[in-house]
Amino acid sequence: MSFSDLRVRKPGSAPQRALRLSLLAVMVASGIAQAAETTNTEQTLNVDASANVDQQQQAAQDYSVPVTRAGTKMALTARDIPQSVSIVSKQRMQDQQLQSLNDVLKNTTGIHGVSSDMDRTNYYSRGFLIDNYMVDGIPTAFASRWNLGDAQSDMALYERVEVVRGATGLLTGPGNPSASINMVRKHADSKEFTGDVSASYGSWNKQRYVADLSAPLSPEGNVRGRLVAGYEDKNSFIERYGADKKFVYGVVDADLTDSTKLSVGYEFTQVNTDSPMWSGSPRWYTDGSQIKARRGYNTAPDWAYNNKENKKVFVNLQQNFENGWNITLNGTHNEMFLDSKQLYIDGFFDKTTGAGSSSYAGYPVIGGTGYNTGKRKVDAVDAFASGPYELLGRQHELMIGVNYSRQDNKYYSSWENISSAELGNFNNYNGDFPESNWDPREPASDTQLVRQKSAYLATRISLADPLHVILGARYTNWNRQTLSEEMEKNNITPYGGVIWDFYDNWSAYASYTSVFQPQDYQDASGAFLAPVIGKNYEAGVKSDWFNSRLTTSISIFRTELDNVGEATGQTNPETGNAIYVGKSGVVSRGVEFEVNGAVTDNWQMTFGGTSYVAEDREGENYNSQLPRTSFNLFTSYRLPMLDQLTLGGGVTWQSKTYGDIGGPDGEGTWRARQGSYSVVDLFARYDVTKNVSLQANINNLFDKEYDTNVSNGGIVYGDPRNFSVSASYRF
Repeated sequence: MSFSDLRVRKPGSAPQRALRLSLLAVMVASGIAQAAETTNTEQTLNVDASANVDQQQQAAQDYSVPVTRAGTKMALTARDIPQSVSIVSKQRMQDQQLQSLNDVLKNTTGIHGVSSDMDRTNYYSRGFLIDNYMVDGIPTAFASRWNLGDAQSDMALYERVEVVRGATGLLTGPGNPSASINMVRKHADSKEFTGDVSASYGSWNKQRYVADLSAPLSPEGNVRGRLVAGYEDKNSFIERYGADKKFVYGVVDADLTDSTKLSVGYEFTQVNTDSPMWSGSPRWYTDGSQIKARRGYNTAPDWAYNNKENKKVFVNLQQNFENGWNITLNGTHNEMFLDSKQLYIDGFFDKTTGAGSSSYAGYPVIGGTGYNTGKRKVDAVDAFASGPYELLGRQHELMIGVNYSRQDNKYYSSWENISSAELGNFNNYNGDFPESNWDPREPASDTQLVRQKSAYLATRISLADPLHVILGARYTNWNRQTLSEEMEKNNITPYGGVIWDFYDNWSAYASYTSVFQPQDYQDASGAFLAPVIGKNYEAGVKSDWFNSRLTTSISIFRTELDNVGEATGQTNPETGNAIYVGKSGVVSRGVEFEVNGAVTDNWQMTFGGTSYVAEDREGENYNSQLPRTSFNLFTSYRLPMLDQLTLGGGVTWQSKTYGDIGGPDGEGTWRARQGSYSVVDLFARYDVTKNVSLQANINNLFDKEYDTNVSNGGIVYGDPRNFSVSASYRF
C-alpha cells in the first residue's frame, strides 16, 4: 500500500474535511515554527540569567516533555517515535485543573468519552474503545460493563500522562488500535524537605485538599521519601448525588549505588458516591417526542450507592551501566473493589398517563435494580533492557523485554426487573422506589481469569544520519478462563517504523503493526465474540523546537479490522449484559494534528484536532456515537509586565453524533442525536509571593447543554457552567 492509498476519499464525503484539516494543521505548525525561528534562529532557547527561574524550573512549567519511553520503551523525543503521541504535563494539569484521568482524557487530542452514567465513562480513539490503562508501563484491561473507576484515578499521584494513539501492540500485546494511556507516577526526587499544600472550593460545594511532601530519609539524601494525600467532597448539579474521595500515596526512592535505584511504593484510593444515576434519564415519550427533563433530574433513589476502593503496591529497580545500557524491572500487585446498589429506568413513557413501554419485544420491563460487587486483582512483572550497540560502523539502539500478568476478575450480581405497574406514573417519579429484597448474589457471566506471557524486542537502526528504522515484535500467549469456557491464543505482533530527518527540525515517518484483540463483548446468545484481527498504518510529519520544548505533528492513519464488536443498543434480559455484534471489514481512516509546548518563555499552548471516518463493509458508520471531527485548544500566558499574573483558557469543539436505539416494544429503531457543540474554559493565576499562589477556573463559560451518551435510551448531561478557586503554598 502506498501513502496515497491512505488519502483516497469519496467526493463530498467527510474525509475531505479531514484533508482540509491537515492543510490547516500544516499552516498552524509552519506559522509557529516560523515564529520559533524568528525568536531564536539557533533553535535553542536562551534563558536570561536574571530571570526568576532557571532552565530546570522553566522546563517543569512547560506543557511538553522532551524525552519519553512512550511508544517503544526506548528513551526518545516525540519526534523520533513513528506514531502520534500526546503528553499532558503536570503544569497543564495544574493550569486546567485536570484532577482526574477523566479530566485529562476529555481534554486530550483525539480522545472522546461516552458516559454510560455519572460514574462510568468509556474512552475511544479513532473510533475504537480504549480498553486498558497503564501505570508506569504495566497495563490493566477492563470490561466496559465493569468499569471499576480506572478513569477516576487522581492526578495528584502522577507526574504526567502519556497517550500513544493507534495500535500499541509492542507495548501492550493484545489491544484495540485506539490508544494506550500511561500514567507516570511521582517519585521522591528531592534531597531537601519540600512540599506543596493546596485547598480549593468550587461549584456544588466541592471541597478538595491535597498535600504533596518530599524529604530525605538519610543524611546524604540517597534515600528519599514522598507522601501525597488528599480528600475531596462534592455534590453535583444532579440532585441528591454526592461523592467523596480519599487517597494516599507513599514512595521511597533509594540510590543503592551511583548506578542503581530502587523504588517501593503504595497507593490507596477510595471513592464513595450516594444516589448515582444509573444509565441516565429516559429520553423519549411513546409519541416520539423527547422528554424535557431538567439537567439536574435524577432517577436514583436515596438507597442507591456506588463505592470503589483501589490498593496498589509496586516496586521499580533500575540499573544503569557505563556503556549506556540500562535494565528496568517493574512489579505490581493491584486490588480494586466494587460495592454497588443501583436502579435504572429504561423505556418509553406515555406523555399523559406516564405508563411505560419496554424497549424489548414481548418483555415488558422498563427498568431494574442491581446489587453488584466485584474484585479485580492484578499481579504483573515487566522487565526490559535497552541501550546502544554498534554495527557496520554505526551506532544503533536495542530494547528487549519480558512480561507476565495475571488478572483475576470476579463479579457477583443480584438484580430484579421493574415493570410499568411497579413504577407507576413516570411523570410523577422522583426516585421514590423501594429497595429490592435482594436474592443471593451469583457469579456474573463475565467473571474471568486472564493470564498473559509476553516477550518483546525492538531496535532502532541508523541507516544514515537522517534515516532511522525501528523494527520490533511482541509474542503473546493469552489465556482466558470464564465460568463456562477457556480460550488460549498465541500471537506475534510485528512493528515497523521509519523516520527520515529531512530538514533541520523536521522529520517524516511511517509505521505499520498488526492488531489482535480478544473481546469481552457477548452476542445475543451470551457467547463471547471471536477476537478482532487487523492491520494499522500511519504516516506523518513532526518537528520540534527549543530542544523539544515545542513540538508539532500531523499524521494520517488507516486501520483495517474484522469482527469488531459494536453495541446494538439492546440488552440481554436474561443476563443484563449489552448485546454486541461482530462487524467485518471495519475501516477507520483520518488525520490528526497537534502543537504542544512553549511558544515563548511566557506562552504555553496545546492545540490539536482529529477528523476521521469509520465504516463497516456495507458503508455504515461504525460507533456513530463518536464525533468524527474535533478540536481542542488550551493556552496560558504569563504577562511580561506583571509576571505574577498568568491568564489562559481553552475551547473544545466536536461534530454531531447519533445513535440508533431499539423502539418501543422492540419495534424499529429510533435515532438519538447530539448536534455539534463547543465548551469554553478560562483560568487566571496570581503569584502572591514566590511560594503562595491563587487560581480561579471557570468551566463551560457559556453554559452549553449537551448529551454525552447517544448510544442508548438514557440522557447523560455534561457539566453545566461551574467554577473553582484554589490556593497553594509551596516550600
